[in-house]
Amino acid sequence: MAMTSRIERRKEKKNKRKIILTISAILLAGLIAFATYLYMKVGDTVEAMYTPLESDASREQETALESKESINVLLLGVDEREGDKGRSDTMMLLSLNPHTNEMLKFNIPRDTYVEIPGVGMDKINHAYAFGGSDLSVKTVENLLDTTIHYYAKINMEGLVDVVDAMGGITVQNDIHLTRNQYDFPKGELSLNGEEALVYTRIRKEDPRGDLGRNDRQQKVIDAFIDKAVSVESFTKVNPILDAAGENAQTNVEMETLRRLFFDYRGTRNNQTKEMIEGSGRMMGGVWYYVVSNEEIYRLRNVLSDHMQAR
Repeated sequence: MAMTSRIERRKEKKNKRKIILTISAILLAGLIAFATYLYMKVGDTVEAMYTPLESDASREQETALESKESINVLLLGVDEREGDKGRSDTMMLLSLNPHTNEMLKFNIPRDTYVEIPGVGMDKINHAYAFGGSDLSVKTVENLLDTTIHYYAKINMEGLVDVVDAMGGITVQNDIHLTRNQYDFPKGELSLNGEEALVYTRIRKEDPRGDLGRNDRQQKVIDAFIDKAVSVESFTKVNPILDAAGENAQTNVEMETLRRLFFDYRGTRNNQTKEMIEGSGRMMGGVWYYVVSNEEIYRLRNVLSDHMQAR
């Protein structure tokens, strides 16, 4: 009787182990299937967004990635509307140094008075109207005497769709602002897509002008990235990727994205923000943001020192 009982207990334990192993195998298979689907979905989206620059062949991006050198990324938020080629409403430079795990970033005010290659002196945001992302990249390279390895452009109207697909973003607002029917009190704000777009466009209502606007743009982009990599966003991967694919362009391919993720992701944890100091000036009846040569040289040195640090 005791022998029979022991045999039954052994069988029961074996059956339990089989059930646990079966459940584990099913869960593992499900995770692998989801990861495979997610990888393919991301790959399809990246392929849809992939738009190389005319000068990509001479930029040696692959060499920089293979050597794990510092790279520069230009983010363009473009205001494209029907019947208008558009202007770069937002220009942000991100410089990633994988040796020090540091990121240097700063906004370039859209009214900054610069030399646009082949055009002449004008507002930097007009570079996009004259020559799209290619000329925007060349203009920033000329201004900062550096190489822009990668760019990413998003239609600002499309920002609404992407943020909504994420379920909104959260930012810390340091000044009470209003614009039309929108009210942004001081403190933590939960923004949907339309609110985030309005929040990034406020300028005249902000006593800090372009500098305050630049600060809010950085906050929105930071919140956007934080939300994009959150666990919550994995449950909304389809609408997020669909919205991104329809509204963004970049010269980053899937393999490049993988390398950036593994070799440069640590730079997000140690960020330094720089401000471009200048002053407003009316010239020919047009308002420009004028930056002195001394300030430009300072920025070039800050960027160069950051990229070369070990």
